[in-house]
Amino acid sequence: MKGRLELTWTNKHQALLTTEDGGYEWVAPTDHRVSEVRLLHSVDSVGSVPSDRASSNLLIRGDALHGLRALNELPEFAETYVGKVRLAYIDPPFNTGQAFAQYDDALEHSVWLTMIRDRLAQIRPLLAQDGSVWVHLDDTEVHRARSVLDELFGAGSHIASIVWEKDKGRRNDTDVSTVHDTILVYAVEPDQWAASRNLLPRTDAQNARYQNPDDDPRGPWLQGADGTAKSGSGSARFPVTLPSGRVVTPPKGNYWRFSERKLAEARAEGRVWFGRDGDRMPIIKRYLTDVQQGLVPRTWWTADEVGTNQAAKRDHLRRMFPDLEPFATPKPEQLMQRIIHIATSPGDIVLDCFAGSGTTAAVSHKLGRRWVTIESSAETVANYTIPRLKKVIRGEDDGGISTVRVAATEIPDDVTFADCKAAATTLESLRKADVLDVDDVSVRTVVKALRAAGRSKSEVVWAGGGGFVVLDIGPSMFEEIDGRVYLADWAANGALAEATAAQLKYAYELDPPFCGRKGRSRLAVIDGLVNESVVRLLLDALHPIEKLCVASTALDPAVQTVLRELRPGSVARKVPDSLLDEYRQSRRSQLQLASVLDGMRAEERAS
Repeated sequence: MKGRLELTWTNKHQALLTTEDGGYEWVAPTDHRVSEVRLLHSVDSVGSVPSDRASSNLLIRGDALHGLRALNELPEFAETYVGKVRLAYIDPPFNTGQAFAQYDDALEHSVWLTMIRDRLAQIRPLLAQDGSVWVHLDDTEVHRARSVLDELFGAGSHIASIVWEKDKGRRNDTDVSTVHDTILVYAVEPDQWAASRNLLPRTDAQNARYQNPDDDPRGPWLQGADGTAKSGSGSARFPVTLPSGRVVTPPKGNYWRFSERKLAEARAEGRVWFGRDGDRMPIIKRYLTDVQQGLVPRTWWTADEVGTNQAAKRDHLRRMFPDLEPFATPKPEQLMQRIIHIATSPGDIVLDCFAGSGTTAAVSHKLGRRWVTIESSAETVANYTIPRLKKVIRGEDDGGISTVRVAATEIPDDVTFADCKAAATTLESLRKADVLDVDDVSVRTVVKALRAAGRSKSEVVWAGGGGFVVLDIGPSMFEEIDGRVYLADWAANGALAEATAAQLKYAYELDPPFCGRKGRSRLAVIDGLVNESVVRLLLDALHPIEKLCVASTALDPAVQTVLRELRPGSVARKVPDSLLDEYRQSRRSQLQLASVLDGMRAEERAS
């Protein structure tokens, strides 16, 4: 669109492929590997899982871009996930220029921007109409990331920029001590998101501000409110006659918070408080029953409310993995609990494509949400993500939100810990001042009881249960030779090819990328998803008078139409189930062996 505001960067219109060593390679958007959809191979399952793996909680090992594209385009998964994810939370590498033990966080800006853009572009179609994406960043890239999100979702889809106090301390070896991260929140349809999002629960301290000193049958009402305001119009300075007969007006420069009509209505209904003696400035009562059953979230989240990086590392991960170096900046479960509570309801799907130690998945599981999480590092998955989630399933994780603070002794429902502590402090001060007409021993006994009631203890509320499936992202079907992209031998000429040729009654004849012939029809057997891009690659290798029969382990439904248009008489078929079941069992054994080898390599590097 002419005149549109956008952020530009080097190679913005190029595509970025992840290399085998974890790096990145710039390629043209027309490169077949860009549109490739890789298969998801089952490696293991933990706990109780449904027979349909797409409906399970999923831990996917491999690059996030490939994992997200598989969820979008593999028919088995697309039906379950496209347009149905309520929350996508991502905590990508911050691009700070530092090298952490678990990942490289030093990408050049253009690489980082393309990396995050391409993954967000794959996340967007997965989101439900009332879904949202929360992107967790620090100051390094947050301003540029917001421009990218504006392009993908629209500036009007920005809900808020949450500021989280990640550290309560202060560093004196820097110019300014940075103690916050920013979480950018965008919604697909902001109105639908606002209508379905959840409020935060009210705290005991907030409810304690509502009391009932006049035994109003409508219940507690807000204390400490003042009937005057610092701004208003001249009509809001009218005189009011109090029950005592005294006539009052707001102090100079102030105004009533209400109109004459509203005051008259409230007075007629007995909803105005004039003090116990009827001689105080009027307050129109706001009842606890009239306020929302929860609180609208604010954009400032303190460490006391949702925890810190250091607490998550010290009090949770180090206890869970005492022999491993913990992540540098793990997110506390209390932070994720708040995000998941606001953005989802039980049973909804939560997505995190930068899993790390698995905090998002762990909290989602404990809160009764379904989850999908993706992690590129095999070492991280083996050492942190899987062991942690196994502990969650088995009920062996008593950290984070698995425990709650409860009263050490029984106290009434409408009394808080703070109430007990405040009462004990006040009573002790009065005792020391010797103004109580009560014997000292009795007062000391009451103070001791109040202090005991003001204490809390930990109670474990998570007992385990559920399960998850571990999937590996399959290797690329393509390889590059002398600047040209070909179907890899393993994908087109593997163990599956000869058996499929016999099943479909083709003479087995290896002529890559084909493996069979029947008259003028050539057979190609593909271990992967066949889509339009793969079909065009195969047809380019075919003689103009020949027709194509392509059999694959996964098939894009649109391929049949493409084949009819490009080469009439050609067909696409799924590999017969009888062959596929046996082949998958063989592949599963290979992948499990690969996982074991990855673990052994990780141990060797550590030693």
